[in-house]
Amino acid sequence: MKSKHPARLRFFGATDTVTGSRYLLESGGTRILIDCGLFQGYKRIRDRNRTPFPVPPASIDAVLLTHAHLDHTGYVPALVRDGFTGPVYATHGTSELCKLLLPDSGHLQEEEARYAEYRGSSVHSPALPLYTAADAVKSLNSFRPQDFDAPLELGDGIEATFLPAGHILGAAQIHLSAEGHSIHFTGDLGRADDPLMFAPRDLESVDVLVTESTYGNRTHPAEHPEDLLGDVVRRVAKRNGVILIAAFAVGRAETLLLHLSRLRHKGLIPDIPVYLNSPMAIDASYMYRKHREEHRLRANEFEEMYKLATMTRTADDSKLLNLRGGPMIIISASGMLTGGRILHHIEAYGPDPKNALILSGYQAGGTRGAALTAGNHDLRIYGQDVRIRAEVIPIEGFSAHADADGIIRWMRTALQAPRMTYITHGEPEASDALRARIKREMGWSARVPEYLESIQLENPH
Repeated sequence: MKSKHPARLRFFGATDTVTGSRYLLESGGTRILIDCGLFQGYKRIRDRNRTPFPVPPASIDAVLLTHAHLDHTGYVPALVRDGFTGPVYATHGTSELCKLLLPDSGHLQEEEARYAEYRGSSVHSPALPLYTAADAVKSLNSFRPQDFDAPLELGDGIEATFLPAGHILGAAQIHLSAEGHSIHFTGDLGRADDPLMFAPRDLESVDVLVTESTYGNRTHPAEHPEDLLGDVVRRVAKRNGVILIAAFAVGRAETLLLHLSRLRHKGLIPDIPVYLNSPMAIDASYMYRKHREEHRLRANEFEEMYKLATMTRTADDSKLLNLRGGPMIIISASGMLTGGRILHHIEAYGPDPKNALILSGYQAGGTRGAALTAGNHDLRIYGQDVRIRAEVIPIEGFSAHADADGIIRWMRTALQAPRMTYITHGEPEASDALRARIKREMGWSARVPEYLESIQLENPH
């Protein structure tokens, strides 16, 4: 029988990194895990995926997910395999996207293990995946889809509500009430001016706020990303080059197709072939069609942007693109070059200076995308060093995250200050910069928690 204890918040991830979102709320003997993400980026961070979970998975009563990206959901299969038997609550959009993302993640884990075995680079013999595609499929049985704005009783007087966050389909802020405390998690907060998703719901008055800080030390460029994209396409197409666009399969691919469709409609880019080479992004498009109440696009605009691209599903068709040559545009995952079909295209087209590679969003430290952004043009891909001579163009304006100004503006919608604001889900310099702005500009109490820190919630007023 679980013992009673004062409400505590424990930070199991996203504290000194922009990945691995995991927070544990303990109240009245009940344990609720908010987000269950993978650590990504630097190896010392990724190694945390392999360490035993800080509490026994079987002791967790429920998991709540803010949205479907793997840094928020990708550890769910391992948690279920290792003993978690409770429900996984998420919005309908998040639950449906996880049916794509989690099995694909398991498949990639197995591929990486096979490659590590072949290279002899694993400490295990045989090399072991973090989890398998079968583990991921099994974990989907735990999902219990929820409506936005519908209070959810979790036991011991704990209540949760999913509130729109923008960002991607199904993305939610999560508002929890426990022992007289109100605790609010932003998840990944969307942009007020996002061309695809609606703005995040305003912040209500809360006792404790846990906010992301992905862009905590930056603001998005003033120049419209569509204009930058048009410039690149015109320039590279003129020299018969290939434009590779590294995109997150869910959300970013749709945004890019929308901008390309608008540019083509205005006659601002040439009529060159566009390929969407991501089966996951293709499948996600049907979900965006199904949940039109969550995004801004009119039906005709949605249809036009998908007519623009040739959908590439099979591995053979993907390989043929590497033989085709330019001019053409290929949109492919992953967005930070951590895996996926984009790596094969970079192998084929990256060494040629007439081509271009667009990095369309945030690049976490320790990823190939971050290395290229920092000016390192030698990438290790499938055991080989590839010299990148293609033009590398980061366009951060495509990001679906609120920037530092956007987060501050969103916070100003609250009628009163939280007792404490915890800044998470950012690289250390970004989290600390946002902390300083919150204290200076808002006058709020704010701090950056430490990895595995446990905080007892103060008595409510």
